Amino acid sequence: MSTTPLHRAGKQKGLNIMGDPFFILAVIACVAVVIVLALGLGGFAGGGAFNKKNSNKLMRYRIGAQFIAVIFIVLFVYFRNQGS
Repeated sequence: MSTTPLHRAGKQKGLNIMGDPFFILAVIACVAVVIVLALGLGGFAGGGAFNKKNSNKLMRYRIGAQFIAVIFIVLFVYFRNQGS
C-alpha cells in the first residue's frame, strides 16, 4: 500500500492542531466575528434606536475582529509550515 506525501507528513508531524495556540486563538477570533456579526444583523433587522445608536460601532468591531482573526490564521499557517 502506497502512502501519499501528506499521509507520511501526518505521521511524522502528528498534525495535532488542537494544541496549537495560534489555532485556538484563530478559532476564538472567528467565533467573536460571528457573535459581532449576529449582533449587527439582529440590530439591523430590528431597526429602531438600537440600530441607529450601535450599527457603526458594531461594524467597526466586526472589521477589527476579522483583522485579528486573519492575522492569527496567517500566523498559524506560517508557523505550521515552518517544519516542512
